[in-house]
Amino acid sequence: MEKEVIVIGGGLAGSEAAYYLASHGIKTTLVEMKPKKFTPAHESANYGELVCSNSLKSNDVYANACGLLKEEMRKLGSMIIEAADATKVPAGAALAVDREKFSAYITEKLQNCPNLTLVNEEVKSIPEIEKEGGRYLIIATGPLTTESLSEDILQKTGGGLHFYDASAPIVLAESVDMTSAFTGDRYGKGTGDYINCPMNKEEYYAFVDALLAAERVELHEFEKGEIFEGCMPIEVMASRGRDTLRYGTLKPVGLADEDGKRPYAVLQLRKENEEGTTYNLVGFQTNLKFPEQKRVFSMIPALKNADYLRYGVMHRNTYIQSPDVLNRDFSCKNNKNVFFAGQITGVEGYVESAASGLLAAIHITDEILGRGTHVFDERTVCGALETHISTPVKDFQPMNANFGILSSLPVRIKDKKERYRALAERALACIEEMK
Repeated sequence: MEKEVIVIGGGLAGSEAAYYLASHGIKTTLVEMKPKKFTPAHESANYGELVCSNSLKSNDVYANACGLLKEEMRKLGSMIIEAADATKVPAGAALAVDREKFSAYITEKLQNCPNLTLVNEEVKSIPEIEKEGGRYLIIATGPLTTESLSEDILQKTGGGLHFYDASAPIVLAESVDMTSAFTGDRYGKGTGDYINCPMNKEEYYAFVDALLAAERVELHEFEKGEIFEGCMPIEVMASRGRDTLRYGTLKPVGLADEDGKRPYAVLQLRKENEEGTTYNLVGFQTNLKFPEQKRVFSMIPALKNADYLRYGVMHRNTYIQSPDVLNRDFSCKNNKNVFFAGQITGVEGYVESAASGLLAAIHITDEILGRGTHVFDERTVCGALETHISTPVKDFQPMNANFGILSSLPVRIKDKKERYRALAERALACIEEMK
């Protein structure tokens, strides 16, 4: 019997998984409901559409765990990281992409991939997959899984959680007042890719006061406690103390204006496209009403006349109680031929989501082709994420890549930079051993 895999969901995780499987000679079908149906956050018919930031975070392999994860994925043959590298835009030490070119690249790779069939239709319930048959299923429907499928998943997996994610506004570059801004990267890393919008002490506190008093989109009672710390709306952060933003999103550390002085607070703008015609407000995820966003954010001098191409929005994210549902290889405990991948598993972030799709595909490929099994342990970021989604814990929460989830080094290294480098070198050596 010929083995085949069905992948549901054409986001980062589903696209990554489908491409890996098909490119290894496995008959694969990728089912995506677009363009017949869109979620509230999607608008492009392409695969791999980014709906929040255009940044895949740091590209520094030896100083940032997400940078290390990207390098692990490169070594494992990630198509998503290949697409990001091919469509990147200047963003200092970060890997940011032209989101339209990025999704177009992914779409073209999928459309031209042998052994891969693309189907555009909505899946409303989990297909029946025999436990010992020749068919496998990957559910990678993301944080915006449709209500009907979400209910079916939660019913069949025995429970799940919800949280709400916020996306930042995008402004037209030419509308930014550069007489009140300066270009440059934090600590001088990069090639001056960010526009920095400084505020003095008086401007900062006036902004915070206005932010706290601004009208927000009303959340239902059950939504109010479900905002994930990793994507906290700017107004929620400000409510935790008037100086909170100065030590977080608006921190001036590592930045100096043209006179060499450090501002009291700084908002950074990052390129949205290669041409640099649009910028997003870094870390300014928000649930303010649209008119309030324009009014309050215009209090930042450089944005006083800014033209908004997209306002910040809130959207629902769904993830399952993975430690109760999934094995370490992302397969279901009650049916090892059914896998989950992406943010629905409780990994948080673009790169982490794609990584879970890649890992699920690798494990299925190992089994179908009868090749040596890849065993990712906590010395690698890939393995640490597998541990996170499969280890029982009282309060399961989404997890980003970070050095804290890797296993400790045999010898303690006090210097953080040296410790991170040692962890990264060990992780990459592990990946090389299992390739």
